[in-house]
Amino acid sequence: MLVILSICAYLFGAIPTGLLLTRLFGKEDIRTSGSGNIGATNVYRVAGRTLGIVTLIGDCLKGVIPVVVAQQAFNLEGTSLALIALAAFVGHCYPVYLGFKGGKGVATALGVFLVLSPLAVLTVLVVFVLFLWRWRYISLASIAAAAGITPAIYLTTGSLPIVSATLVIAVLVIWRHKGNIERLRNGTETRFSF
Repeated sequence: MLVILSICAYLFGAIPTGLLLTRLFGKEDIRTSGSGNIGATNVYRVAGRTLGIVTLIGDCLKGVIPVVVAQQAFNLEGTSLALIALAAFVGHCYPVYLGFKGGKGVATALGVFLVLSPLAVLTVLVVFVLFLWRWRYISLASIAAAAGITPAIYLTTGSLPIVSATLVIAVLVIWRHKGNIERLRNGTETRFSF
């Protein structure tokens, strides 16, 4: 049963929200515009604020729904719940529907952690907002939040399986920002405009 649920979580997480929305509203292929990323930030820049926000919500729900279903409908916890959370996140980053080329996972990770530990999310959200306000780089704020989420989850849940999954998610989020890190170092990263 856990294997089936993990596959379902992965396939649900793999739904390319940003790509589907931009196509639905007649916008250009998001993968060939802006940064080429299918996530909310690129959709926001290329297709406008409304679609960007809706993409953010959709990507977030890809993390929320599988974890809530696993908890509430199947009473999963510990290692089983951690695997479902990880499967949904990996689905977004490496979607089978797009040849395993997906987003950076920030919004989907947010959805996962909103269910696992809202208090941890609140803590790293403060970090995210402060970094974004000070430097106006979404990527830098995301990396800072990713760096802080593992200790926050540890302090709020104390669950070793959840902490372990969180560490994997955090490392993947940071690693998938490697291009952004290079641009930050070179001074060529695009600042976020409100």
